[in-house]
Amino acid sequence: MIVVRQHVTGPFAIRVRDIVRRPGEIREFEFEVPAPEKWGEGLVSVPADDPIDLDVRLESVHEGILVSGTAVAQYSGVCGRCLRDITEPVEVEFQELFAYPGEEATDFEVQDDHVDLETLVRDAIVLSLPFQPVCQPDCPGLDPVTGERLTVSAGTEQREPLDPRWAALQGYTADHDDEAPRPSVENTEES
Repeated sequence: MIVVRQHVTGPFAIRVRDIVRRPGEIREFEFEVPAPEKWGEGLVSVPADDPIDLDVRLESVHEGILVSGTAVAQYSGVCGRCLRDITEPVEVEFQELFAYPGEEATDFEVQDDHVDLETLVRDAIVLSLPFQPVCQPDCPGLDPVTGERLTVSAGTEQREPLDPRWAALQGYTADHDDEAPRPSVENTEES
């Protein structure tokens, strides 16, 4: 059987030859890489070529290389309520074991004395993107009638449109109760 080795290259690949199979050895890296493509499919995503800051710690263990760290990027898109453009930072933590080849089957492996963090970082960032992003926590959204952006109310209450079936009762108020006949109460004295 011929084993074809795949050469690992790319901005997310880190060479680990100096710590492979040396349990207890640790290396730390800080670097910035561009997002290779748009990450995310919802209302917000990390655009292609936007910078991603990585702070990574690699620790050699018996089973492989334990990778842990943080990734910081910015997502862009639209508010889920008012459709205003938004850009917000996203910071995620990740940790994964890159197993040595030939060991048990795992999702991540040390390949050609490198660990490739692209899939790990992409999955961590995409899963942390908000499903319903908002430009501000109390965003009032859009007016259902006009489609215009609503602004935060300054104390005036917005009235809902009146159902035409109730229009005849609109003039009726509690003041009309005074005109209704009332039963008279007479004081009768017993003699």
